[in-house]
Amino acid sequence: MKKLTSYFLTALLLTVFSSKSFGQGEPIQLSFVNPIQIVHESKSINGLRFNLLYGKNKNVTGLDLGLVNQTTGKQAGVQWGGVNLTDGGFTGWQSGFVNISKGSSLGLQTGTVNYHQGHFSGLQFSIVNYSATLNGLQLGLINIIGKGGFLPIFPLFNFDFD
Repeated sequence: MKKLTSYFLTALLLTVFSSKSFGQGEPIQLSFVNPIQIVHESKSINGLRFNLLYGKNKNVTGLDLGLVNQTTGKQAGVQWGGVNLTDGGFTGWQSGFVNISKGSSLGLQTGTVNYHQGHFSGLQFSIVNYSATLNGLQLGLINIIGKGGFLPIFPLFNFDFD
C-alpha cells in the first residue's frame, strides 16, 4: 500500500507542476454554467478551474472544483465536485458524489458511486464501485470488475493485480 501511495503522490506532483502536461492552456477558468464561462470549452486549463454549476473544458491540469465538472480530454491533479465526468481518463484524485470516467486512469477515486469505463489503476473507495478492468483495489458495499478480478462482483472489497 505504501508503494501505491508513493506512485500516486509522485504522479500527482508531476502532473500538477508540469506546465507542458497537455500543451498550453489557460491558467484559470471560472464558469457559471457552460457556455457562460471565461475560457471556451474547447480549450485546456492548466491551474485552477472553478465551476459554480457546470463547467466543461478539453483538458484540465491542476485543481478542479465545482458542482458538475466535465473534461472531454484528460484530467490531471485533483477533481472535487458533486458530479465529475472525465472522458479521456485521469491521473490523480477524483472525488465526488458521482464519478464517471473513461479511458485509462491512475490514482484514487472516492465518492458514493464510482463508474469507470476503461482500465483503472489504483484505489476506488465508494458505496458502489465499477471498473471495466482494474489493477488495484476496490473498497465499498458493491464492487464490480467487468473483466478479471478476484470475482466479477464482491461485497466490501475486490481486487486485481496484473
